[in-house]
Amino acid sequence: MLIREMLETDLDEVCVIEAETFSDPWSKTSFLDSLSDSNNCYLVAVVDRSIVGYCGYYGVAPEGYIYNVAVSKNYRRQGIGCKMLEELIKQASLRGITSMTLEVRVTNRPAIELYKSLGFNQKGIRKDFYNKPKEDAIIMWKESIQ
Repeated sequence: MLIREMLETDLDEVCVIEAETFSDPWSKTSFLDSLSDSNNCYLVAVVDRSIVGYCGYYGVAPEGYIYNVAVSKNYRRQGIGCKMLEELIKQASLRGITSMTLEVRVTNRPAIELYKSLGFNQKGIRKDFYNKPKEDAIIMWKESIQ
């Protein structure tokens, strides 16, 4: 597996994973806009020349906000999300980010456990944060990136 920066040419594959993962997926235009913002960093995981996952954050030192984390259904539970996030956190640290936050559905136990294993802690709840279906989000923070 290779983890590298996301390129515009990756977006067709990224959008397939986005659509299979999220009930309210980002459009290709949303990803293009994010890639053009120098405050964003997006990574992809590549296996056998195919994109199998991606993640990204927005950051202005000292804080970063993780937007997206997704792994293709056929590649889940293999440590790909963890490896991508470890690299994303490393990249954030190199840009002067010292803490990161994210939201996760309260029912997404695998993601919550992944974030906890990476040092994120629950700090609050955003009521009705998600649509399709309507659901609360857990706010998680990693307060010391080293």
